[in-house]
Amino acid sequence: MPTLLAAEVRAQEPQPTVTVRIELDQADAVIALLEQRAQGVDPREADWRRLESTTGYIRLKRRQESFGAEAFDARFREFVRSDDALRRLPVLREALGKWRGIDIAAAAERAQAYLPDDVVIDATVYPVIKRTPNSFVFELDTDPAIFMYVNPDRSAAVLANTLAHELHHVGSAACPDPAGADALDAPARRVVSWLSGFGEGMAVLAAAGGPDVHPHASSPSDAWTVWERDVANFATDVPRIERFFRQILAGELAETEQRAQLFSFINTEDVPQGAFYTAGWKMAALVERAQGREVVVRAVCDPRILLAAYNDVARAHPRSDADPLPMWSEEFLRAVGVEK
Repeated sequence: MPTLLAAEVRAQEPQPTVTVRIELDQADAVIALLEQRAQGVDPREADWRRLESTTGYIRLKRRQESFGAEAFDARFREFVRSDDALRRLPVLREALGKWRGIDIAAAAERAQAYLPDDVVIDATVYPVIKRTPNSFVFELDTDPAIFMYVNPDRSAAVLANTLAHELHHVGSAACPDPAGADALDAPARRVVSWLSGFGEGMAVLAAAGGPDVHPHASSPSDAWTVWERDVANFATDVPRIERFFRQILAGELAETEQRAQLFSFINTEDVPQGAFYTAGWKMAALVERAQGREVVVRAVCDPRILLAAYNDVARAHPRSDADPLPMWSEEFLRAVGVEK
């Protein structure tokens, strides 16, 4: 029977209501089909239809087809009929148990703590059993959904961290356009829009619970190692990102090249942890320590605030060693509408 877990987090006024639902109907239906196979029973057409009528399956199919997927139903049935899926039945059962025990309210509160007071989190989370191990958000403007791959290797703590991260994205998607951005020329408007990539770093900070908690405190050692390796590139990543944005402002990059480079700031060696994550987190952590969380919260809806505040922190704390804090150029900040 489909399972729905829900939590409403009502913070002190004037905070809005945060509503997060976890819908396990797709995952439960897949488990039911695999259990039939484990007993030597070939699922009937009615059993397949039961899966295909779940909300999680319907929305997953709609999302995949929006990206060009074809023959989704046939391919998904092929996946459920695979030997690999059947072998994983015991660990998939265990993974769903972790989801049933997750503290939804705590994850939502962590996300809300780094969002403006008037931003409402209202989302449905779909832990889904599928072939590909990716997770993603969908229909943020209408009916926000978070699809999370059911990964048996993830601990409950890692799941809660990932959920808080994605809930922060759901909240930030409700932000209005940055003030004054509509008065900029087209290249500058595009850069301001893409500065939202630093929201990945702010979501990392929110999911951790603050700047004094390591972003991968609950992660396996390999994730910790990759993070430390990548965050160490901060001094070179900031000027690298600025060069990219200045090329856009100057009209030097074709749109395909712009998007290719932008993607490189989101993924590193096929890991969803590029410079937008690490540089965004380090700037936000430094700003929160020096100026308070409220500055980071204001920057969620306008990342230009984060860049300007970080520059103030770097300017006030100069370093004389071989790895000083890099700064965003005043010329670049003016070009995207930052006024001093």
